[in-house]
Amino acid sequence: MDFILIAVAVLGAIGLIAALILFVCSKKFAVYEDPRIAQVTEVLPGANCGGCGFAGCGGLADALVKGADAGSLDGLKCPVGGQEVMGQVADLLGMAIANTEPMVAVVRCNGTCQLRPRIAEYSGLRTCSAMNATGAGETACGFGCLGCGDCVAACQFDAIHMNAETGLPEVDEEKCTSCGACVKACPRHIIELRKKGPKSRRIYVSCVNKDKGPVAMKACKAACIGCGKCQKECKFEAITVENNVAYIDFNKCRLCRKCVEACPTKAIHALNFPAPKPKPEVSEASAHSQVSPADSSNSSNEPKEKEVQA
Repeated sequence: MDFILIAVAVLGAIGLIAALILFVCSKKFAVYEDPRIAQVTEVLPGANCGGCGFAGCGGLADALVKGADAGSLDGLKCPVGGQEVMGQVADLLGMAIANTEPMVAVVRCNGTCQLRPRIAEYSGLRTCSAMNATGAGETACGFGCLGCGDCVAACQFDAIHMNAETGLPEVDEEKCTSCGACVKACPRHIIELRKKGPKSRRIYVSCVNKDKGPVAMKACKAACIGCGKCQKECKFEAITVENNVAYIDFNKCRLCRKCVEACPTKAIHALNFPAPKPKPEVSEASAHSQVSPADSSNSSNEPKEKEVQA
């Protein structure tokens, strides 16, 4: 019986000493965390998508609090929560935040199955990253969409899907949060975050092919050939042509659509614009009836001259 009591006493003493050591260590090595970080984290949507550039919402919350202490929140935003969430964060931290235009993911490839036929068959791991690592893919274009859907798998908001007919991904702009996960997942870098634009209207070059015109056209009938006609047509210096492909700066574009009409391969796309009004057709009868006053006067004088000669 004495042995049992001694054992219990020894274990109790060891537990007490260990508790005291842990208590002292917790006090000495304690890391202070600003309570505002937890408050900001609660306001954030909790998607942990990484679209803000940090590992998760906790990392963004920490950066926001530090930014508030430094006096500026520039460059810090939550693409999922948008302006509404960032406004709540700014109010919580007692800061002012500038209004930012909403962004949306845009697929800059128009190489459908009809415009960009297959010339090979890939047999291997069916992912875009794996196919891109092995070569150009199943078509002659080494820059366009590979069609395996890595962007679809990366999207946490069900905002992008593969179109079975075209073989290209399509973005649901109502669901897209501009988190940038699809942009990072695409090994060909054909997906870009662009301004959503007024009434969701935007213009962009739907091609990233850097080959010269004849080579690009041989691979895809809708490829940009780098002719520069769109650049000459633009009066706002929003279009540049580099490495045989045109690019439209959405910060300078005024949505005039003149570049769309100038593009010979229809590689420039204009989304959500109203259909152009059809030009009124002039019939032959109305064209003949619209005679100038001088012609009508001459025609009326001719019979009189003939009568005088008679």
